[in-house]
Amino acid sequence: MVRFALTIVRHGETRYNKDKILQGQGVDEPLSATGFRQADAAGIFLSNVKFTHVFSSDLLRAKQASTFSGIESKSESQTASTIIGKNKFCKDIIIQYDARLRERKYGIAEGRPLSDLKAMAKAAGEQCPSFTPSGGETLDEVRARAKNFFEFLCQLSIEEECQKEQAVLGMAGNGLETLGGKPVFPLRNHCCGLELNSDTDKDTKMLNPNILVVSHGAYMRNWFGYFVLDLKCTLPSALKKSQLSSVSPNTGVSHFIINLGNGDVIKPEISCVCLNRDDHLADVNTENM
Repeated sequence: MVRFALTIVRHGETRYNKDKILQGQGVDEPLSATGFRQADAAGIFLSNVKFTHVFSSDLLRAKQASTFSGIESKSESQTASTIIGKNKFCKDIIIQYDARLRERKYGIAEGRPLSDLKAMAKAAGEQCPSFTPSGGETLDEVRARAKNFFEFLCQLSIEEECQKEQAVLGMAGNGLETLGGKPVFPLRNHCCGLELNSDTDKDTKMLNPNILVVSHGAYMRNWFGYFVLDLKCTLPSALKKSQLSSVSPNTGVSHFIINLGNGDVIKPEISCVCLNRDDHLADVNTENM
C-alpha cells in the first residue's frame, strides 16, 4: 500500500494582493513586508515536519522569502525558502520549481484591479470565477495542470515505495504520524483535535513521502475542486461548503493524506485533514492592525 502526505501552502502576501490587483503569470510581484512575516510564521508552524520533497511554483512570490531563511541572499527565493529555512529537519532540502504550479493566467486582466475582471465577466454575462478574459486560461486548463502535477506526485510516491521495498528496512520515518489511523497534523490540529506526540506507540505508522507544495490562490482553489469533485476527497465534518469555493489566505495551509491502494493513480483515496488553515497568522494580523 502506498500512502503519502501532502501539505499545500499559498505564497505570502504581495503589494498587489493587498491592493486587489490581478497578477496571474504576467505580473510577478515580490512579497511585501507582511508577506515575509506570513511566510516566516508558516515556516515556524511547519518547523516540526520532516518533509521529504518540496515543490514550488517558479513565480517569484512563491519562491521568495530567503531574507528571513538565511539560505540565499537573492530575491528570487521566497515563500518556499522561508518555510524550509525554519524547519528543524530539512534545511538543506532542494526546492524543486515547477511551472505546472503557476497561478492561473488572466490574460488582458493581469496587472488590472479585480473589479475590472468582475466588470468584464458581467459584460459577458458570466460569473467572475468561471470567466476567462482574452488570453487567459480556462478553469479546465488550470485543472488539467493540477491533475497532471498531482499524478506526477502519485507516480513519484509509487516509485519510491518500490525502491524502499528493495532497500534495507528500518530507516527513520518522517515527522508526520498517524495515531489510531487518524492523521495528526503538526502542532495542534483543529480539525481532528489531536496533537503531534513524539511518545506515540511503536505501532504508530509513518507517512512517506511527506510532500510540501507552495503555489497560488486561484490555482489551489481549482486543485482542491479537482480533489473534491473528481476524486471524491473526504472532508473534515466541521468544514463549511463556502470554504471550498474560497481562495486560501496568503500562507494558508491545507493538508491531505493520499492512499494509492495497490498503486492506483487514477482513483486514489484522499482525506483532507484541514483546508486553508491560517491560525498561525494571528500574531501577524495583529501587527497589521
